[in-house]
Formats: sequence, structure tokens, C-alpha cells
Amino acid sequence: MAEKRDYYEVLGVSRDADQATIKKAYRQLAKKYHPDANPGDKDAADKFKEASEAYAVLGNEDKRRQYDQFGMSAFDESAGGGGFDFNSADFQDIFGDLGLGGIFGDFFGGGRRSSNPNRPMQGANVRTRVNITFAESISGCRKMVDVNLKEECPNCHGTGAKPGTVPKICPKCKGRGQVVYTQQTMFGMMQNVQACPDCRGTGKIIEDKCQSCRGTGFTTVRKTIEVSIPAGIDDGQAIRIREKGEPGVNGGPRGDLLVEVSVSRDQNFVRQDLDLFSNQEISFAQAALGGDITIRTVDGDVTYEVKAGTQSGMRVRLKGKGVPDVRNSARRGDHYITLIVKTPVKLSGEAKELLRQFDQLTGNSLNTQEESSDDSDDAKAAGKKKKKKSFAERMKDAFDN
Repeated sequence: MAEKRDYYEVLGVSRDADQATIKKAYRQLAKKYHPDANPGDKDAADKFKEASEAYAVLGNEDKRRQYDQFGMSAFDESAGGGGFDFNSADFQDIFGDLGLGGIFGDFFGGGRRSSNPNRPMQGANVRTRVNITFAESISGCRKMVDVNLKEECPNCHGTGAKPGTVPKICPKCKGRGQVVYTQQTMFGMMQNVQACPDCRGTGKIIEDKCQSCRGTGFTTVRKTIEVSIPAGIDDGQAIRIREKGEPGVNGGPRGDLLVEVSVSRDQNFVRQDLDLFSNQEISFAQAALGGDITIRTVDGDVTYEVKAGTQSGMRVRLKGKGVPDVRNSARRGDHYITLIVKTPVKLSGEAKELLRQFDQLTGNSLNTQEESSDDSDDAKAAGKKKKKKSFAERMKDAFDN
């Protein structure tokens, strides 16, 4: 018989490698040489078994210490060692996420068995949705939602059997809910534990089913449940209500009710995380002279003093006037307001004249495109019609002044 290779050499790791490195190395080798990935390849099967044997030792701290001290003789029964046992290797921890833990454990006889299907299990979660307004999302509210839930059948009291009868023990699995299949493989006898096909893992068979629930033990009822929606909830977030979902199995707890919140849009405010954004129009006089204006916030109207010389597009901040933090009601975001200077569209003759005077007093001479019909006629009669300046020329004159 060929001498076995050093386990560290098999996995390709150093003797001082930590468990994470050993686990990673074995995982790569096992995926590469797994028999399912290399059907009919005896060399790959041998390498797979060799790598699994190496990991079963080096992946166990106690066995690794024995191996480091005594070498292969620590597991040689003829030399007085304890023999080799693959059942102690944590193959489920290595390949559990791939659904192969039980397969790897069973390649060498024994192996890990699947969990008991008759154990108490939590019921399924139920999802529903509720619509609220933007204002309700800021202040919080209470809503009533209607959901369809399973409840214990009142006719059979959850047994699923016709009243006066009881379910019988499954003869195939003897009430365990599991059956063990043994198969001869190239690695020896392999055992595989599966849910009983006759009773579907329940351990019981119902011969006379309840007519109300058709043997399920449950009926569907429509319930109205009150949902408390916290202040600051955002669109798409969900609220979990414990044990308001489907009933558990074998005495397990009920599942949860998950309520997804849909928040309608608001015409005045835009939300970004905990901050709010809005626009506020102010007059030309307010922008130039300054003064108090009224700003709408989610908490009501507030008075804000605009500084003289405010330019259109300037942004101001109202600290603590944003959205409450759904996890900490004492913390709030801010409200940012963009000030928009509103330009008048229709002006009276007196207003136009005053605006011209204002422009002259501030050094910005207007070259208005508006000429009265009388002035136009007089200019034509005198032959002195003025040439109108373009917008670009008027802007240049204003900056030069």
C-alpha cells in the first residue's frame, strides 16, 4: 500500500496555518475533485477522499495536535492509535451554504443526519401593504389593515382528522417522520436521511380527513389588525409585528406580520434621508430690502428674516425642522429652503416709471424696449428714432457702470 502523504502537503498549507486557512484550502480542493463534478474519474475521487481525510484531522484541534506529535501513527489502529473517524469532521460547516454538508459527511459512513421534521417550527411570515400620506409619515399614525390568516380549524381542533377519529402513526417511519436510505458506493456504505414520503415528515397519516379543513388542520379567516406606524417612516420600509403571521407547526410560535409602508408624494416637500427640501418665492423688494417672510414647514408656518440683498437661488436652513429619525425620535433632520425671487409680469404705468427711476438711482440705466406710440410718432417725425440695444449690450452697460 502506498504511503500516505503529509496532511499539510495534501491541503497545500503550512504547518502553522490557522483554521480559516485550512478550511479555505479544503473547500477549494473538495469542490475541484468532488465525484459529481468528475463522474467516472477514479483519480479525482481518490484526491477528494485524500483531501477530506486531511481536513478531518487538521480541521479538528485535538486531532491536529495528535497528528503534529505522533504523525500518521496517531490514527493507525495497528500501532495502538485511535483509528480514523470521518464523522468528527465538520463538513456541514464547510459546505452548508452549498447544500452539500450531509453528502460530504455521508461519503465515509455515518454522517450527520438532517434535523427532526417533527420539531416545533415557527409559522410563515405574512406580508401586506398600507398607504399613508406624507404628513402621516412625519408625525406617525395608526392604521387598520385587513389580512388573511390561518387559524386552527374549529371542527377538528387542528388535528386534520374527522371529528371522532384520530391520525394514526405512519407505519413506514414509525412516527419519526424520517427514513434512512443506505447505498453502497465506491467509498463504502452511505446513509442518507430524508423526510418520510408517506407522511411527508409529519409522522402521522390521516385516513378520515376533516371536511372543514380537508385535513390541513387550519382554516383561513380575514382579520383586521391595528398597525402603529412610527414618525419618520420612509416609503418602502416595513414594520414587523411579532407573532401575527401564520400559526406554527408542532407547537412552534406563529410567524410575523410584515407591513410595507407606501408614502404618497407631497407637492411642497421633497425628502432625502432625514432632510427636507422646498422652494419659497419672495418679491423683488423683499430680496433687495430684506424683511420677514412666512415659510411653510411640516410643523406649521414659521417666520424667517430675509437678509437685504438676497439673490435668487440662495438656500437657507431651518435646523431640526426635518424628518424624525424612526429609530431615535429625539433626532431630526433639517429643512433646506431655496429662495426664488419672483419677477413681476404685469406692471402698471406708474410701477414702470418708478422702476425706471429706481434703476437710474442705482446706476443701472434701462434701455427699455417699450416705447409708447406717441413717443414713437414724435421720434419718427423728428427723424431721430433711437436704435434699440440688444440684451447683451444692455448687460454689458450695466456691468461697466
